[in-house]
Order: sequence, then C-alpha cells, then structure tokens
Amino acid sequence: MTLITFNKPFRVLTRFTDPEGRATLADYIERPGVYPAGRLDFDSEGLLLLTDDGRLRAAITDPGHGVEKVYWVQVEGEPAAAALARLESGLLLADGITRPARAREIEEPADLWPRTPPIRFRAEIPTAWIELAIREGRNRQVRRMTAAVGLTLRLVRASVGPFALGALRPGEFLDVERTEAGSFRAALLELSARARAGRDARSASRPRVPVRSSGADRRSTGKRGPDRRR
Repeated sequence: MTLITFNKPFRVLTRFTDPEGRATLADYIERPGVYPAGRLDFDSEGLLLLTDDGRLRAAITDPGHGVEKVYWVQVEGEPAAAALARLESGLLLADGITRPARAREIEEPADLWPRTPPIRFRAEIPTAWIELAIREGRNRQVRRMTAAVGLTLRLVRASVGPFALGALRPGEFLDVERTEAGSFRAALLELSARARAGRDARSASRPRVPVRSSGADRRSTGKRGPDRRR
C-alpha cells in the first residue's frame, strides 16, 4: 500500500487530467495507481493525501469516520468572538447545519510560503488568521463557513488526521512509512466495521411488519376460488 502526503499549490486541480489545460497533480506526481483521498479546491492550498488503496480512500472521505482536517484561513477584518463561537457550535448552510468544530484566531503560521500570485492587500482593511478544524467535508465547506467571519483571502489545509504538512513546500510530496500508513488504515477500517455492525444491529432490532397480500395479488397467482355459479 502507498500513502503520499502532498502540498498542493494554489490553482492546481486535485486530479491528473484536465481538458482545459490547467495544472493538475500529474505536473508534480508520477506514481501510477495513486489517487487523491478527497479533494482540495483549485483555489486552496496545502495537504492532500493520495493512495493506491481504494478502501483507505473511501474511509478517509467518509464523514461518518470523523477524520479531522485542520485549515489555516486568512480573512479580511478582525474576527469577533461571537463569529468564532458560531463556527464552533454549527452554522446553517444551504445543505444543512455544520457539525461542531474548533475555531480560534492565530498568528500567521510560521514559515508559511508566499502565495503565487500574492494576496491583494488593502491598506485600510486589516486581515487575520483563523485555525478551523472540522470533521466533515462538504463542497467548499470551509469557505462557506468562514464567510460568517469575513471575506476569505487565503485557505491552507494544514493536516488530515495524524498527517501534517511539516516541512513540505508547495509541489513537494512524501511517502508515508508503511507502518504508519498501515496503522492509520487499520484504525479507519475498524471504524467502518463498527459502523456497519451498528447499522446491522439497528436493522435487526426493528419489528418486522407482516406483508398482507391484496386481492389483486391473489388474482395474479392464477388460482380460482369456489365457483359461485354452481
């Protein structure tokens, strides 16, 4: 099994081909058989996991497993404590209420690489950084959540589960050691097994309602009742 941590640069698609000629993973990774476990938006940066193990990919992306993803988000303005509390308690989005999260204001992350092209700053509007940790992965969820705080200027994914960016620079990737990758896989598949067992147990405990056949059903068998013409 192969598991790769990759620092996806800004404006790179999380797939290996693009008919429009945009930058893709193929410009950085030459590993037959590996595919991204989840996605990271074209205009977002940071950690992306890739693997050749289909069950592991499915387990990482399954929201029921609650794999934590940590993001660093640069926003316009100073985030109010009430806005951070809303991020933590759950926000109503178009596709439902978000799960409880962790949110806090932080200093700009140390050793963060400059973005290319750079962020457009406006001198009269301050900016701030938020660290946001979620356990689900809806489409553009982090950007939709941080819209409650202010305009999102930059979004960097810092970690997925036990794996972090570390010293990876944009465009660099690293093979996870087999023992570490195997332990992560085993833990997630165990969660899958428990969830499946729980669903089976709930299904078995539901009372079964007997199915009553209708007159139409009886007629469809071809059997005739007593001939009342006699």
